[in-house]
Amino acid sequence: MPDTTARIHTLRAAGTALVVELTEPVPRVLHWGADLGELPPDALAALALTGEPALLNNSIDIPRRFTVWPTEADGWSGTPAHEGHLAGTFAAPRLTLTDSSYQPQSEGGELTLHLTDAGPGLDVTLTYRLEPSGVLGVRAKLTRRCDADPAPYDLAHVTTLLPLPRRAAEVLDFTGKWSRERSPQRRPLGFGSHVREVRRGKPGLDSPYQVTAGVPGFGFRSGEVWAVHVAWSGDQRYLVEQLPEGAGTHAGVLGGGELLRAGEIRLAPGESYTTPVCHFAWSDQGLDGLADRFHTLLRARSSHPRRPRPVILNSWEAVYFDHDLDRLLRLADKAAEVGVERFVLDDGWFRGRRSDDAGLGDWTVDPVVWPEGLGPLVDHVRSLGMEFGLWVEPEMVNLDSDLAREHPDWVLGPARGIGPPARHQHILDLSDTGAWQYLLDSLDALVAKYDVACLKWDHNRELHETVHGTADRPAAHAQVRALYRLMDALRERHPGLEIESCAAGGGRIDLGILERTDRVWASDCNDPLERQSIQRWTAQLLPPELVGTHVGPGISHTTARLGSDTLRLATALFGHAGIEMDLTRCSPGELARITAWTALHRKLRPLLHGGRTVRADLADEAALLHGVVAHDGSAALYCWARLATSPEGQYGRVQLPGLASEATYQVRVRTELGLPSLHQIDGPAWLPAALDGRLALPGSVLTMAGLPMPNLNPGQALLLEVRRTEAG
Repeated sequence: MPDTTARIHTLRAAGTALVVELTEPVPRVLHWGADLGELPPDALAALALTGEPALLNNSIDIPRRFTVWPTEADGWSGTPAHEGHLAGTFAAPRLTLTDSSYQPQSEGGELTLHLTDAGPGLDVTLTYRLEPSGVLGVRAKLTRRCDADPAPYDLAHVTTLLPLPRRAAEVLDFTGKWSRERSPQRRPLGFGSHVREVRRGKPGLDSPYQVTAGVPGFGFRSGEVWAVHVAWSGDQRYLVEQLPEGAGTHAGVLGGGELLRAGEIRLAPGESYTTPVCHFAWSDQGLDGLADRFHTLLRARSSHPRRPRPVILNSWEAVYFDHDLDRLLRLADKAAEVGVERFVLDDGWFRGRRSDDAGLGDWTVDPVVWPEGLGPLVDHVRSLGMEFGLWVEPEMVNLDSDLAREHPDWVLGPARGIGPPARHQHILDLSDTGAWQYLLDSLDALVAKYDVACLKWDHNRELHETVHGTADRPAAHAQVRALYRLMDALRERHPGLEIESCAAGGGRIDLGILERTDRVWASDCNDPLERQSIQRWTAQLLPPELVGTHVGPGISHTTARLGSDTLRLATALFGHAGIEMDLTRCSPGELARITAWTALHRKLRPLLHGGRTVRADLADEAALLHGVVAHDGSAALYCWARLATSPEGQYGRVQLPGLASEATYQVRVRTELGLPSLHQIDGPAWLPAALDGRLALPGSVLTMAGLPMPNLNPGQALLLEVRRTEAG
């Protein structure tokens, strides 16, 4: 057996591993998935030997290998790593390895490969970085050499791909619409390509979000799964692909990247294109295992919010466009009384903004509605001990605005005439240096004058015909890059400023925007029945402290459905909590419950915003059990919710995931939010003691045998707190 071990590099962290062999002309992926351990030389040689596939009938005359940059030069008939051409020539990429660097760490590390395609003068730097969380980030940079042919190289697409085994035979991704984001959809993986493309200028309300392939029947708590997320806030492409001949010794591939429009990336000599990072993760503990990896990744960032996330009141569903100072002052008073820590003034404060068809782009305070500026409201909010936040939508413009009248050339669209508006809006061309500077100066002035703690940064319409200039050059990529530069520049001027990513609700949630924002608005829908599902699946990528979860009024703004207090309050507890309602119209009883809710949230905030998210696999889709468990298993908070009726009269035992089986726990029903309505004469025998906070049970009973749960009426929720006893 030839000694190939010196050319095999392994990155290992948190039970997962990537193994790459520096074969010629292009390195190949030997393994991605479970950690194989510290392999001795003979085991590495065996891995390389078993990485050679069979030579098939009616095939190329050498074994097909799955390389780090698969193209037709390898005999690969699937989606190539990249496609492009040089004025109609060099359309068949043929790369060779020129150099590499390998920097392993005790947990993770980095492998960088340098490849070149001499024909078009194209160099590729491919970087794999395995984080201590076990999430693998992959990024590529494609550069034209300075001495290359002067013609531009038209880059059609770049796709980051990693291999999948045959047992990854089922695919989960997401779709959705306004007020129903991140709706899961599953299907078996057959031969061919399962491709999801986003052409909305943002990930969209129907974002694939995270594409997962796994063993059939994988769930939250079990099953081996492989996943990818594209950290890009514009057009995207995801795929899972399986060919009859496989991918080397692997069965299929998983990957993604930015979706490039025709003519968008044209590389002249000396110019580069850098892909967004594709984040890959593997777990043998189901979807919760994947979520735990991504939550750990995000919490390890230096930019991750460290101070307690303030309870918010947002003014939108309280006053809409009716900005009256006295009314808002009364609203602020009530907000402070119930325990709000940040008051956010939503849409309607700027010049000419009495409805959604005018004013966007004119980022100065309306002198008619606010003759003394926002100062009186801001000062009052601060005098009550609250921070002040403000809504903006910088990337959009109404044609009925001074900005559009003065700078029609800043409105993004074809030279022959812009297309139809969406929500009365058009797109502001952020790649125009004048428009970009105008936005930076306007936002900087507002944040500085009013010491704004948080900007709720909205992005309501989708981007269509995203071209600019007399030649109608595509600008979707440039628009996202300019957005990133704008946010970065604003944060550099105001280091303490927080930004919330909102896009008609949850239309721009990705790890690219979260490099420069502090939370996301998961959905414009606060109906708790809808929100239970939306938040459940948003958690597949994001930890609770990054997800805005607000309690709305009894009758939902978006569904007109009446929701119970217990479900509304319990649902909004599990995230960056807030209020989206007119507190001045609440009864004393309602205000007392909201006050108790904010107090409970503050008490449990360290657990909610620091623990592991867990979700139970239940056969009945009308019932949900989810929670957050401390990393050491010492405490947990669970929500048992019923969304609709179902045939079962007795649900049976439900396991509480994440607890230590050897410990003893005190089990307590939290009653601050009120008690749910039961669909039975009386609850199970353990319930009275838990209501009194004096129930002690072994962890093995709770997490392995399970509790018989009370049968709730639809639209009800029960909060269950579990804490390890001193004896346990």
